[in-house]
Amino acid sequence: MKKLKDEKEMARKALTMGMAYAEKRGAAVFEPTDSAAERYLFIYRLFVKDGIIQPLPEDQVSQKSIQHKLAIWASKQS
Repeated sequence: MKKLKDEKEMARKALTMGMAYAEKRGAAVFEPTDSAAERYLFIYRLFVKDGIIQPLPEDQVSQKSIQHKLAIWASKQS
């Protein structure tokens, strides 16, 4: 997995965009007590379900790979 130049920033952007998408779609209401890991996982699963991104093989799903996948998605949005 090749690291993006500004991966942390893109992952944060993906989190913000994903949360807005989920709330607009009516799929979730995020609470301040929700951890970032829970949010990333929920957004990843929602995007896979909606066909926005391709799923990772189930044995490769980890917090780091989810953030990387969402960062790539966010970098392509702008």
